[in-house]
Amino acid sequence: MRKITLLILFSALVTLTVMAQNKIEFKEFTLDNGLHVIMHKDNTTPIVITSVLYHVGSKNEDPERTGFAHFFEHLLFEGSENIGRGEYMEIIQSAGGELNAFTSNDITYYYELLPSNQLELALYMESERMLHAKIDEVGVETQREVVKEEKRQRIDNQPYGSILQETLLRAYSEHPYQWAPIGSLDHLNAATLEEFMQFYNDFYVPNNATLTIAGDLDYAQTEAWVRKYFEEIPKGKGEIYRPNVKEPKKTAEIRDIIYDNIQIPAVIQSYNLPPKNHPDSYALSMLSTYLTGGKSSLMTKELVDNQQKALAVAAIPLDLEDGGIFLMYGITNMGVDPEDLEKEIDVLVGKVQEEGISDTEFQKLQNIIENDLVSKNASMAGIAQNLAEAKVFYGNTNYINQELEQYRKVKKEDLKRVANEYMTLDGRVVLYYLPKPQVQN
Repeated sequence: MRKITLLILFSALVTLTVMAQNKIEFKEFTLDNGLHVIMHKDNTTPIVITSVLYHVGSKNEDPERTGFAHFFEHLLFEGSENIGRGEYMEIIQSAGGELNAFTSNDITYYYELLPSNQLELALYMESERMLHAKIDEVGVETQREVVKEEKRQRIDNQPYGSILQETLLRAYSEHPYQWAPIGSLDHLNAATLEEFMQFYNDFYVPNNATLTIAGDLDYAQTEAWVRKYFEEIPKGKGEIYRPNVKEPKKTAEIRDIIYDNIQIPAVIQSYNLPPKNHPDSYALSMLSTYLTGGKSSLMTKELVDNQQKALAVAAIPLDLEDGGIFLMYGITNMGVDPEDLEKEIDVLVGKVQEEGISDTEFQKLQNIIENDLVSKNASMAGIAQNLAEAKVFYGNTNYINQELEQYRKVKKEDLKRVANEYMTLDGRVVLYYLPKPQVQN
């Protein structure tokens, strides 16, 4: 416990250090097996982040076997040929560290935060995950139950918990983004051990991975350890499957009603976005912040504070590699019809489409964005993840130092333009979340 407390203190100190840092320095190299390695040195505090980004998410799955990538996020903590079942977390935590993972539509990401004198341990653990993961009936059955419980807690029994699932299902007609990373429990139950092993052999290979180490390290020693533990791992045998599907542009609005275990209705609107690395992504991100990013945003001030038609509003630009969605939702105030709230949301979007935003509001928006970008790289964990994503999504690790420049290229006129181009009424999804009807005895 004392080690973990000290680690939290170290993280706070690193945060203050990085906030004042402008350029993120790094070194990178690629092993013969295709593993790309990125190293960032900051010796101010004795901690280090070790992370592996696998370029596999829900979009890489078989439509009849959805949920595999998320399932492997859990399964690869089961252990390996040399690490006993259930010991993975215990080993890291007993060394004073913490660890976690997440899965998205595009990637699966694992990381460990440890005192820097345990860096070799972290590299060994990740190499074991990549080379010798334990995939057997016991682990598969155990994680099936874990995923079922996660779905019950986060989606089935969570008010409005199915918003992402229901929206994606209607926002995409052809692209595999149409299912959420949680996938289908029926698919997981039907899958064989051989299918799970094949998925592991196809995607959790060095040529589909980016290893990032950030913190108190020595470049030469770190590279030597990386080569020691990862060079022997064989390259994946086949071509990495990436869906070559272009989602067709919608020509008609899709509307539906979802009855949920809720007491207060909600209105959800979704608009399809261009690919993550498209130049318009920056203006769309700024637009979402302008509309609902905080208490002073347009919709919060107007719909929550002034008109009191909504208890809460939010806009989430889900920027995905092949083209995401601009998702907005509003939870109605007591006695307000969803139709009334939807109308007022459309009025405010229409105002931006017709008038744009003022110089004062645009300057304020630029300040918010710059602060957010600095905060994003205000910890070793943030730097490690952003270095890896820069390489994978933009093909350029130094993008981490160029992102702010891209936002600074956005003009206030661009917000009006993208609002008109992407937020069209004939190409959107509208969902009403309504309370389930009371069952009469």
